[in-house]
Amino acid sequence: ACGVGFVAHIKGKKTHAIVQQGLELLTNLTHRGATGYDPKLGDGAGLLMQIPDAFMQEEAKRLGIDLPKAGEYAIGNFFLPRDSRSRKRCEAVIDEIVAEEKQTVLGWRNVPVDNSNIADFAKEQEPTMRQVFVGSNATDQTVFERKCFVIRKRIEHAVTALKINDAAEFYVPSFSSRTINYKGMLLANEVGVYYTDLQDERVTSALALVHQRFSTNTFPSWKLAHPFRMIAHNGEINTVHGNVNWMKARRATMESAELGEDLDRIWPLIADGQSDSACFDNCLELLVAGGYSVPHAMMMLIPEAWDNNPLMDEGRRAFYEYHAAIMEPWDGPAAVAFTDGKMIGATLDRNGLRPARYLVTSDDIVMMASEMGVITFPQEKIVKKWRLEPGKMLIIDMEKGCIIDDNEAKTELAKAKPYSEWIN
Repeated sequence: ACGVGFVAHIKGKKTHAIVQQGLELLTNLTHRGATGYDPKLGDGAGLLMQIPDAFMQEEAKRLGIDLPKAGEYAIGNFFLPRDSRSRKRCEAVIDEIVAEEKQTVLGWRNVPVDNSNIADFAKEQEPTMRQVFVGSNATDQTVFERKCFVIRKRIEHAVTALKINDAAEFYVPSFSSRTINYKGMLLANEVGVYYTDLQDERVTSALALVHQRFSTNTFPSWKLAHPFRMIAHNGEINTVHGNVNWMKARRATMESAELGEDLDRIWPLIADGQSDSACFDNCLELLVAGGYSVPHAMMMLIPEAWDNNPLMDEGRRAFYEYHAAIMEPWDGPAAVAFTDGKMIGATLDRNGLRPARYLVTSDDIVMMASEMGVITFPQEKIVKKWRLEPGKMLIIDMEKGCIIDDNEAKTELAKAKPYSEWIN
């Protein structure tokens, strides 16, 4: 299994210490990753965090860019072709689509990297990395996040249509007003060295979601490193081919009050050649953009074993039965960590076939990882140690400043609508 984990502050307090702890956690998951013929060649590693607003404000000002306040701008992290002509064509597409969607390109920033110690093969495949700052013209941040999702999908499709020879290098690790993703074909201990932003004391976050990859069903590449835009996992989605085909089949009958006509412009939702986890991430993004909360969407995608479970509450069983008609399970051995930038959590497959342990400290830190021992905390500060159980979910809501346990989250969602009546 791959290595996956996160560190988060329950009350949403942003510090550089959280970023450092995320990188420490990642480094200590080194044994979970694969290496190639070159011991420096890893399958991929990365860190997903909240946008460090103070740092980005200062960096943008240094470049002559005025950013609005946090939440009113997004950052698109781009892997771009190394060839300058191809890169400019991609950037022109990005600028054009942002304008068409009535948002504002505020400026571009080159992502500073130190590639002096990465494997030669990783260096040969290394894309050019740039960030675009996009100002919001939306009514609120939720609407803006949805617009960022649509813009990104349109950009992906437009670049594919250009048929640039080196367009394979093009990828969007993140495009959000809440989160930013630093990843690549790197070893676990290289992420914080390669991306020099992460060494800066001004880079703060209340969460750090990390992953060290052991590639199973696709070859390693820069774009297939985890985390993706919302998730990272340490397993496999065995049903992925059926899931992807079902998503294609639904297109004709799918509608969304939230996305409206934009829904037609994001297809194809899942591009060819992606890993199982990338496909899963695309589907989760669609559900969240369509108005589902992240826990609700995760319950739809990875349901508990409910069908013949006599111990399950009838209301929760009705929830699962109703949603089974909408979405088939994305099934397989996996512990999936997820975040939308406001909450972070993890869920385990119904059979509990992947490890996921967590602890809570008295100073409001939660750590979840493939195993214990990846970060050392003073014993007197640890108030709880436990593991994710089969089909169960752990959620940290940083806006409310609390941990929501599996039963509370699922009971609330199951009672939110009259699912039994709807089934009948």
